[in-house]
Amino acid sequence: MIFHLINKPRQKESGRRLFLLGALAAAASSAGGLPALADDGLDAGGLTFKDFGNDDNGASFNRKDPMLPGGPEPTAARLVTIDRDNGLAKVFFSSVKIGLSLPLGWEATEDAERGVGYSRDRKTRVLVWRVDFAYEGVQGADQYAATKMGTIRSRTPGIKAEARKLADGTFLIVYENVPPSRGDSGPRTVFDVVISKPGNPKEGVLMTTGVQAADTDRGLKLVALLKSKLDIDW
Repeated sequence: MIFHLINKPRQKESGRRLFLLGALAAAASSAGGLPALADDGLDAGGLTFKDFGNDDNGASFNRKDPMLPGGPEPTAARLVTIDRDNGLAKVFFSSVKIGLSLPLGWEATEDAERGVGYSRDRKTRVLVWRVDFAYEGVQGADQYAATKMGTIRSRTPGIKAEARKLADGTFLIVYENVPPSRGDSGPRTVFDVVISKPGNPKEGVLMTTGVQAADTDRGLKLVALLKSKLDIDW
């Protein structure tokens, strides 16, 4: 459940709530809290959006994907701006009120619960969600991150997980050896960034990025780029 398929029907709110509530006690003991590291370890390392896409002048964001089902959902995200100099396009997901910058050549869709961006080959995917921590049965971003990490490790013992608190107060969770989803060729690495709403720690945003295991190092640098351009309409 830490990785979300592009074409998978959206999860029901009750399912996501049960996912956390049912495992809260077990997760608290298995996670053992979150290590807070002074060094973020989250830096693009000199890479830019150009290293993760191709310059098609934004054409991909206006392309209708034949793999998507018909009907009202999902729909294409609203294209806000094209920045060819920096190799990115900014899109806005109206359903969750989040702006996300993605590499040129990618595509972006949304449904009622989330925004989704993905590379042309679909091997790299990023999702953004709104999170009501109180509704999920946790006190805030730190407990949400610890609970989710512990739950995933207990349900799939082969997954390695590490969480850390970043300097700005957000939380980064890294899951390695994640089983492949449909269409994936092998294990994956998934990154969760959990962000609290300023002034209201009971609400937040979750950004989930999944890459092939072989691209873990580059994936972490991509997460740094995505996070740096994240625009949340609180």
